[in-house]
Amino acid sequence: MLHKTRLLTPGPTQLPDRVRLAMAHDMVHHRKPSFKQLMHTVQENLQTLFGTAQPVITLTASGSGAMTAAVANLFTAGETVITIEGGKFGERWGGICDSLHVNTAKLSVPWGESAAVSDVEALLDATPAASGILVQVSETSTGAMHPIKELAALAKKRNVLLGADGVSAVSISPCPMDEWGIDCLLTGSQKGLLLPPGLSFIALSPKAWEKAESIPCRDFYFNLVRERDQLAQDQTNFTPAINLLYGLNESLLMLLEDGLETVFRKQWALTRMARTGLAAMGFELLAKGHYTWGLTSFLLPAGITSGPLLAHAAEAYGIVMAAGMGHQKEHVVRLGHMGWVDLADVAAGLYATAASFRALGGHIGMRDYLEQALAAYEKALINGLP
Repeated sequence: MLHKTRLLTPGPTQLPDRVRLAMAHDMVHHRKPSFKQLMHTVQENLQTLFGTAQPVITLTASGSGAMTAAVANLFTAGETVITIEGGKFGERWGGICDSLHVNTAKLSVPWGESAAVSDVEALLDATPAASGILVQVSETSTGAMHPIKELAALAKKRNVLLGADGVSAVSISPCPMDEWGIDCLLTGSQKGLLLPPGLSFIALSPKAWEKAESIPCRDFYFNLVRERDQLAQDQTNFTPAINLLYGLNESLLMLLEDGLETVFRKQWALTRMARTGLAAMGFELLAKGHYTWGLTSFLLPAGITSGPLLAHAAEAYGIVMAAGMGHQKEHVVRLGHMGWVDLADVAAGLYATAASFRALGGHIGMRDYLEQALAAYEKALINGLP
């Protein structure tokens, strides 16, 4: 009772009261006019969020469901795609392709780093049969950002499709689909979209739709052509998560009320705040160059592991963060600052990190790390987006 819980994980994230209340809407039938009106309104705002004139398909599934839909609808068994593996979710592209018998040429990137466009181009040269590139906009397991705009230009030049997992990027940092030339952009509900888990969203370029129409979909549930045809009638192909869609309608209104640039400015400022505060404490940041705007990953020194630090932060201060993933689980902590999070939440997260680290025997010599972090936040707000 001493501290309220602050969920500072890289998803799921905290829920605004407006969204909670919207999800308490009485149940409606999904084939009736009231639901069709809801879908119509949501669709217009999703297109604004994605930056596309193309339909944005809503799926009742996690982000991994949308990733599966992308592969099942855009590539046939025996085709070859390039997957960029710089973290756990880059590896997931490969796992999905394997399950659907799509061949992969893997570009391995050290965890915490972003892919070099020249390396992707070299792999395309070495893999002339490749028909697609699958990548994360933001690798949630590390906090690294890949150069999606440049990769989209490369994909266009080489006449291959670019599929981008934007689960920890859409509504967090700019990735305008049509302007950048992304062929397939997808995201999930539980991060920057201010919602619980359970929905995912996917949009295709005209070129990608042409491909999807020309090959048989290899998944009964994730059939995007059928979903698009139903969406034209303000419907879904299967029974949707109706009350999550009412929450989505409210969350989109919240995101668009002040404009997406305002959302991005806040996210950038929170990112600079978190990185500055953690660096001032003496922690090594995992993603040093190109980094995401929704989480910050940092390395723990020898002798201290993530489990005890996370447990202490949660029990003593109500701050819930996440460990790294895969081989980095014990040595990396991920501080989330996406969605319904503000500077007070991040300040509390930084304080709990420092206090928990000290409680476990760690030393932090810098006393004004919070002042430095808040100064970085203010400076980023004033200077605007990078």
